[in-house]
Amino acid sequence: MRFHTQEALILEVRDLQDTDRIVAFLTRERGHKRGVARGARRRHSRFAGQLQPLAKVRVHWGEKEGRELVRISGADLLRPAHGLGGDLEGLLLGSYLADHMLRFAQEDEPSELYFRLLDSTLEALAAGVDRDLAARYFEAWVLRLAGIFPPPRECPTCGGPFPSEGAVLPPAGEALICPRCAGAAAAAAGGLGLAVPVPVLAFLVAIGRFGLAGLAAEGGAEPAVLRCAEELAARVRRGFLGHELKSYEVMQRTLAGLAGAG
Repeated sequence: MRFHTQEALILEVRDLQDTDRIVAFLTRERGHKRGVARGARRRHSRFAGQLQPLAKVRVHWGEKEGRELVRISGADLLRPAHGLGGDLEGLLLGSYLADHMLRFAQEDEPSELYFRLLDSTLEALAAGVDRDLAARYFEAWVLRLAGIFPPPRECPTCGGPFPSEGAVLPPAGEALICPRCAGAAAAAAGGLGLAVPVPVLAFLVAIGRFGLAGLAAEGGAEPAVLRCAEELAARVRRGFLGHELKSYEVMQRTLAGLAGAG
């Protein structure tokens, strides 16, 4: 058995049998891992208070070749999951952030950039950064790190700058193109795609220039810009994965239901 000790961000915790838990966690060097924490559900467990979703911990585990689940022997809490566990909206957002890492960060592969992105986003949220802004920043960067959503600086089809009309995401596209090229693509594909105005393009470029805290200090973005950026990221994500993240669907349904009830 090989033993490891690394900093990790807890992504998911599920009950297993009567006393154990299955824990998914993200590390810098080994990507995301899943392991069994024996006795974690017992009242006086050594894991008591350590395995909080989105907490930052130093996790100790051992693994055998060919085994899907590692064995977690201990976890030392480095930073609790402040800012997201106190209300339903925060819990939904936390699940959404973690779900990205479970889908995009690979097991047993270095994931330094994904780790830094989630870690810095959680720190910014704990410091009071607007949740809507944080979610849009996070989802755009996840797609960038996956290599499928570059900053929109020029049309990749013709190489020209985006005009005052903005850009378009074709129905089956993963990159923004200028309206002129989109017209030709639409004629071939039978659809117009999503129109993306200039303020949204500027926001997406700013994401690459500022950290989340810096972006918030610059004033963030207008609600209409955030909604368009959200829809844009969702379309690119669905096209890449072939399906939508379950956490996003749950979040949308739940928040829509709360808004309707209000």
